[in-house]
Amino acid sequence: MTGIIDKINSLYPISDDTIRTLKESMTLCRFPKKYQLIRAGMYCKSAYFIGKGMTRSFWLVNGEEITTSFSCEGGIVFSMDELYYNKMSEEFVETLEDVVVYRISLDKLRRLFETNIELANWGRIIHQDEYRRLHRSHKDRLTLSAKERYEEFRQQFPQVNQRAQLGYIASYLGITLSTLSRLRGARK
Repeated sequence: MTGIIDKINSLYPISDDTIRTLKESMTLCRFPKKYQLIRAGMYCKSAYFIGKGMTRSFWLVNGEEITTSFSCEGGIVFSMDELYYNKMSEEFVETLEDVVVYRISLDKLRRLFETNIELANWGRIIHQDEYRRLHRSHKDRLTLSAKERYEEFRQQFPQVNQRAQLGYIASYLGITLSTLSRLRGARK
């Protein structure tokens, strides 16, 4: 749990009382590699703080998995559709490694955002950062070559670059697996 609290505090410092409140609202869970934490077309009713391991989020488009993001230690994953709009998720989140997560119900997380200014501000900042990541990713896809996109990805997400399967990274970057393999080979 220390890594999660450190990550929260790096974005927005929270008090010991808020840490205690958050911890009391969570349940420790362990899931194996390839487990779907969130499924499109279903209600999940939970958010997951990642203590150990990595996940990826993806959409299923015409039978093809399109990777939209990765989350590692200290991150949080949940369905924004469900949290904010009470709609079923349009996205999947699966574990890429065995994970240790701390689960919190979305109802409890909503209440904490409404009643705890520290967590509300932290929530605002994680959403600002996610919006910036999405905006940057969209811009990169429109303006950068495959090589430049990969270099940006390597710099921005070094852990993911080392730990995720190449096919998932290629999907995230919007390039083919053979292009990514060629780019990685050229770097050696």
